[in-house]
Amino acid sequence: MQFRRLGDAGMKVSSIALGGWINYGEGKVEQDAAKQVVIRAYEAGINYFDLADAYGRGEAEKQMGAVLQQFPRHTLVIATKLFWPMSDDVNDRGLSRKHIMESIDGSLKRLGTDYIDIYFCHRPDPETPIYETARAMDDLIHQGKVLYWGTSVWSGEQIQEALNICARHNLYPPKVEQPQYSMLHRETVEQEILPVTEKNGMGLVVFSPLAQGMLTGKYDDGVPDDSRFAREGWAKERFMNAENAEKVKALKLIADQLGGTRSQLALAWVLRQSGVSSAIIGATKAAQVDDNVKAADLKLDDGVLQQIEGILGSTTAHKTTA
Repeated sequence: MQFRRLGDAGMKVSSIALGGWINYGEGKVEQDAAKQVVIRAYEAGINYFDLADAYGRGEAEKQMGAVLQQFPRHTLVIATKLFWPMSDDVNDRGLSRKHIMESIDGSLKRLGTDYIDIYFCHRPDPETPIYETARAMDDLIHQGKVLYWGTSVWSGEQIQEALNICARHNLYPPKVEQPQYSMLHRETVEQEILPVTEKNGMGLVVFSPLAQGMLTGKYDDGVPDDSRFAREGWAKERFMNAENAEKVKALKLIADQLGGTRSQLALAWVLRQSGVSSAIIGATKAAQVDDNVKAADLKLDDGVLQQIEGILGSTTAHKTTA
């Protein structure tokens, strides 16, 4: 496993991270199997585990937290998020100071830990001034409940505004953004997010690097009945089309040449960006963890990257290689 700094911060995270949305948040994986995924990830060198209070309305934090408690706390980087409604109460949502201060205690209790390594604002809150959110996050850091705070699916303009506010008021700035980023979903990150985060010392921890499984090749011959696309129409609608299918099939030739899988190729491609600190996987089986972690050691030279660009057909390559 390779480890990268979180932007220009001193803390290092595994280049492959494990997310808790699929195996715990969605509740589609048997609890024992989900537990084995977490254990295998830790054994494989993953130290970064990504959660959110909204995943299963707290159940993901509770269940994964119980597994993580068997490992020394200093060897873990635990991230969680807040924003989405946790109940029908009018204040049990968003990024207000009230919701932040109440949410952190709930997450800490469910996770069984004294502090969160990274606390994300899961979406921007149009009803709360960014200053109010940034001040509350700064207070949590001073209290020792949070080590770093970050944004998730914020626009480049919103991230820059948060950074400016923190600089103006001497607050701890966000150190990480969590966007969606993959071979099939790249323009926003490369054109809008990286130009802001890299120059300001923020890292990216990206989700859906395998495009909800589209980049693995499992849909080469259609949609299996037991697959995610069969269960969730929104995921299929987002990524399943003739153009993407042809790209994924063409990528197999490159993966074969490198002696790897398309999953490994897709993850290595994301990690080629120096501005990316970690790529979050959503494994449902221990074997998937074993396959995915090998991507950290897969090197893509300029020739391979050019071949990939030829297949993807994008002109938005942001050239910052790790």
